[in-house]
Amino acid sequence: MAANKDRTIVVTGATGHQGGAAFRHLKQRDFAIRALLRNPEKPEARALDGHGVEIVRGDFDDAPSLRRALDGADGAYSVQAWQVGAENEVRQGIAFADAADRQQVGHFVYSSVAGADLKSGIPHFESKGKIEEHIRRLGMPYTIVRPVFFMENWLMMRNGIESGAIMLPLSPQTRLQMIAVADIGAFVALAFEHPGHWHNRAFELAGDELSMTEIAQALSRASGREVRYQQVPWDQFERRAGHEMTIMYRWFESNGYNVDIAGVRQNYPPLTSFNRWLEQHWSRPAAQGAGG
Repeated sequence: MAANKDRTIVVTGATGHQGGAAFRHLKQRDFAIRALLRNPEKPEARALDGHGVEIVRGDFDDAPSLRRALDGADGAYSVQAWQVGAENEVRQGIAFADAADRQQVGHFVYSSVAGADLKSGIPHFESKGKIEEHIRRLGMPYTIVRPVFFMENWLMMRNGIESGAIMLPLSPQTRLQMIAVADIGAFVALAFEHPGHWHNRAFELAGDELSMTEIAQALSRASGREVRYQQVPWDQFERRAGHEMTIMYRWFESNGYNVDIAGVRQNYPPLTSFNRWLEQHWSRPAAQGAGG
């Protein structure tokens, strides 16, 4: 890891989920990190400063700021928020890749999504597929990581789950592949640390696969209370979650992810299972008062 100190990696989204995980794993491996932030004055941005971390102001919609941030960098990590809309995501992802190519960055790592190449019809999958295609056309050395459904997504449903039910439109037997966000960061760091192994590869990431019924059972054990799985009608789900999320869940039901989890674990043996993730993130009520 001593050699990592001489390699500067520009990290986007360092105050977010995936970017934050990449930031932490790169920092653990002693890379010199340059965090690209739109607003470096925000408290969560200031918390990153120091200890070998350089904070730079940059905006995906401001090409000169991107080029300045990438000047002299050995690597760049790219992730965009799909919530800005598919067209904006594509524009921003292409702008950052173009800036990295212009500044002759040695290794470009992009966070996409498993299924980005399958013409799924899901807008925020198709957008990442377009960015992937552009990165390949540029010809610079790249690695694309394609994570599946985040285990952390269950935290956004926690209130309903702790009331006793998971309410989704999927069939009880439908299996869902999942990944812990921390493991995405681990693979990003591996790609930068061993670029030869990951050169010009797209690699899908999943850590576990369970049916809806099995997920409810796991949450029951973790929370110490019964959690049942309740399949809801598709139209009811769409009214609550919106059209794009419904398209995605319909794809989960009809196609779904198909990642070789054993192969992922070969590359990263500490890969997080759902049960281990629950131990880390979903404490039983009795343990919460102790800071669990």
